Amino acid sequence: MSAITIVPVDSAALKQRFIRLPARLHAGDPNWITPLDMERDEALSPKHNPLFAHTDVQLWLAVRDGRDVGRISAQVNREATDGVGHFGMLAAEDDAALIRLLFDTAEAWLKARGMRESLGPFSLSINEETGLLIKGHDTPPMLMMGHDRDYLASHIEALGYAKAKDVFAYLSDITQPLPASIVNLMKRPLPDSFKLRHMDFRHYRRDIESISTIFNDAWAANWRFEPLTAADTDHLAKAMRPILNEKLVWFIDVDGEPAGFGVCLPNINEAIADLDGKLLPFGWAKLLWRLKIRGVKSARVPLMGVKRKYATGFVGAVLPFLIIDAMRTEARKLGYERAELSWILEDNLPMRRINESLGGVAYKTYRVYRKALA
Repeated sequence: MSAITIVPVDSAALKQRFIRLPARLHAGDPNWITPLDMERDEALSPKHNPLFAHTDVQLWLAVRDGRDVGRISAQVNREATDGVGHFGMLAAEDDAALIRLLFDTAEAWLKARGMRESLGPFSLSINEETGLLIKGHDTPPMLMMGHDRDYLASHIEALGYAKAKDVFAYLSDITQPLPASIVNLMKRPLPDSFKLRHMDFRHYRRDIESISTIFNDAWAANWRFEPLTAADTDHLAKAMRPILNEKLVWFIDVDGEPAGFGVCLPNINEAIADLDGKLLPFGWAKLLWRLKIRGVKSARVPLMGVKRKYATGFVGAVLPFLIIDAMRTEARKLGYERAELSWILEDNLPMRRINESLGGVAYKTYRVYRKALA
């Protein structure tokens, strides 16, 4: 077999090859959906993605006989002090030697920067795509969720990586009524100081900043938590605006202060499945027609949280259901039939119980791996 060359991605042309490689490797997979090239390019751009302000990132391509056969990334958050570096963006042919060479390259880069552990995959952070798909290859991924070849897990484990954490994606049929027990719970009166409201585009920046504030408070104690910075919030505001429907983003205010929120997004993947990542020349028109006219049937809830001071007792029990019910009700009016809540840590038992009480099924599992670096 011909030798493999590992090529650092250091030009626009190489970055495009890096972005396009998974589509070729997934050829013939009926559940693969090629992400939009423009979106992937911006996600890997220091100009557009604020992650690069505090994270060193290196991308590599593996080339054999002039053909791209694999890729990987490595990341070090310069603000972290625990000696844990990340790998991600993994895609490769089913070849143990190839995958070993990719990981050897990424690990050497992490060790040269003082990292004592490799953790991933994160593409490029835990606030973006997290984990390797190990269950659920028989269904397509939702918006901003990964889809991996089923042989990758065994190759990663053969290199000495072990499970660090699993995260789940829950799928719910939102055309079904809520269980009577939940309906009765929501009927119990809340204090007059509590107000349920949807996002108001007239105060868009205010509401996006509220999402960031609540997220940072609600998730602060979670495993590997990385807070949203002001730059992250600004990026979030710009990125989400084109696909947000203000009646699919809900808040609960307490005495005028945002205390909890939920964000429901149309599953863009359903609308771009046949575009091969391209919006030109006619992809834009197809996408807009499918989103605005025909509509899509599925949605994803990627962000949800309640401030910790409101997360206990009766109030803590009812607030998530009030937010979820508001999103479900409006989503049904728009023709949505299914909603994915993702991702959920395996040990986040309160959120898992909420999903399961709504009839949600953990239909996809993503695994984060770790390995000590000698």
